[in-house]
Amino acid sequence: MNKKTILTGDRPTGKLHLGHYTGSLKNRVALQNEDKYNMFVMVADQQALTDNAKNPKKIVDNLLEVTMDYMSVGLDPEKTTLFIQSQVPELAELTMYYLNLVTVSRLHRNPTVKSEIQQKGFGESIPAGFFIYPVSQVADITAFKADLVPVGNDQKPMIEQTREIVRSFNSTYGDVLVEPEGMYPEGIAGRLPGLDGKAKMSKSLGNAIYLSDDEDEVRKKVMSMFTDPNHIRVEDPGCVENNAVFTYLDAFCQDKDALEEMKAHYRRGGLGDVKVKRYLNDILQAELAPIRARRKELEQNPDYIYEVLKKGSEKARAVAAQTLSEVRNAMGIEYFKGMNF
Repeated sequence: MNKKTILTGDRPTGKLHLGHYTGSLKNRVALQNEDKYNMFVMVADQQALTDNAKNPKKIVDNLLEVTMDYMSVGLDPEKTTLFIQSQVPELAELTMYYLNLVTVSRLHRNPTVKSEIQQKGFGESIPAGFFIYPVSQVADITAFKADLVPVGNDQKPMIEQTREIVRSFNSTYGDVLVEPEGMYPEGIAGRLPGLDGKAKMSKSLGNAIYLSDDEDEVRKKVMSMFTDPNHIRVEDPGCVENNAVFTYLDAFCQDKDALEEMKAHYRRGGLGDVKVKRYLNDILQAELAPIRARRKELEQNPDYIYEVLKKGSEKARAVAAQTLSEVRNAMGIEYFKGMNF
């Protein structure tokens, strides 16, 4: 059976949190364990540097943190290739070739990039590397001839841009590149809110529960969570919709009948927020306990983490080099191939 290839990854700008876990990590582990895919998971340090170029220590410091989060949730380096983007220089060369196949105006229209530029407050001072990072993502995806790319719903414009550039390359130079499909989370998994109930859980907004948080920290964060501001007294009817605690329960509670009963009780009144939060805390602690334990083991052996990343990067580079050779051949720029001097 020919396995399909998956490429996905994260920027090492901080430890990973429950939003990453529900939105992507759990699904990656499930896909890995189906044994139907060749999976590449990239620590996207070069992409992270596009808006952290003057603070590279932040990226370096979080390289191991992100990798330990990967492995603690169940990504297995024997089944999944974990690698570092900057250690595969072929990706940068592919990016240069693809930049010639997309216009500045098309990059300007990418809604994900427009939104991120606004969020980061760049104004007119947009780093060129940040502006063109969607093209770098095309290189990442096509270097491994990924058939499937698991991403958040906000990344749909990136996948469409990838498909456009692939079509442009193949129509210009011949069918070399694979046109990928996006894999998107369904339901609540794709939109876990922050502890404050606003937007999504985010490292930059400081409203996240991290996979590495200890038991006390998780409990404190859960007890501080946003609920229904109008649910002042226990006997008051409460609103479940847009209530972060119940949104988390929807994502993590396995006993759906018990959860529906709790929701009904909350809506009619007589159920306090503290009791609901304690219930959520118990569920999250049970979910995070094995992850936390595995992470503690990994923290004792950083050399092993580096070895995993080194081997994975070497494997990834061999695959990317083959694709780059095919790209250069198709473009007619393998000038000295086959010549004897």
